[in-house]
Amino acid sequence: MTHNTYENPVNNALWQFLIEPKNNDSQFLETSIFNDSYNTLVNKSINGYGFNTFKVTPKHQITDIIFEAEFSLIKNNIEIQSQDSKTYKKDIEELNSDPFKIEYHSFLKDTVLTTLPSDKKNIFLFDDKKTTFENLKALNKWVFIFLYYTIGATNIRTELKDLIDYNKGVAKDFTHLFCAVARQHNIPTRYVSGFLNQDQSYFGNSEIHSWVECYIPNIGWVGFDPTNNMLADFNHIKIAHGKDYNDCASLKGIIFTVGKNTTKYTVKVTCQEYIQDKLASLNHISAYKKAL
Repeated sequence: MTHNTYENPVNNALWQFLIEPKNNDSQFLETSIFNDSYNTLVNKSINGYGFNTFKVTPKHQITDIIFEAEFSLIKNNIEIQSQDSKTYKKDIEELNSDPFKIEYHSFLKDTVLTTLPSDKKNIFLFDDKKTTFENLKALNKWVFIFLYYTIGATNIRTELKDLIDYNKGVAKDFTHLFCAVARQHNIPTRYVSGFLNQDQSYFGNSEIHSWVECYIPNIGWVGFDPTNNMLADFNHIKIAHGKDYNDCASLKGIIFTVGKNTTKYTVKVTCQEYIQDKLASLNHISAYKKAL
């Protein structure tokens, strides 16, 4: 739910939401509902990376508006193939080949938000005695240790040169740093936005979360969550991917008004399997007490 309020009337506006979970091999979207407090006609479209967006353009003057979305999906566990310890040299050959670089060009180049300062290019180096997968797991852990999860320490325009000095940030910052280092080692890396299961005590589960997907030769795309030092699994609900935060921002828009405005939003994620297990446990305790 998102609630926007404005000091003065908004005469015209366009909002674009990128929040609907994506159908893929590990998740199946069952229902998708999106509306606002004015029952505005919602236009659904597809962005440049093939992900669904909701576009809203009210036809009358407003001073506040509430957007609500609800999704239900089936989420499966993600199985990661093992990698032979002898494949590293073959991986390097493929990662450095011109056809590979051309195919994955979009996720190999730096962006403003994923560019390491010139004096920090070697901030994390891969071990040539480890597989690509093992090196990426080590990078995942290093980012987790290097940065402190701190809400409000950065903003959507914070670049890596400042982030590295702060050593503080939120999920998008952990993700940007991981992307920069992985791409520095010729690993195609995607910035991913999504939701995180709130039944677990993970960092970033109260808002739109982010993590990365890296393409590993002979395995495919694998998700890493540096904010929590874990692999992406059934707790991660993917919305979209891109080069950095700017490609995956959950809300973009243009508003014609003057004065101050405020935005409040909430994200709630529940797992039916967890709820059923909890109820079963409570029923068992209740029956046990009655027996006593």
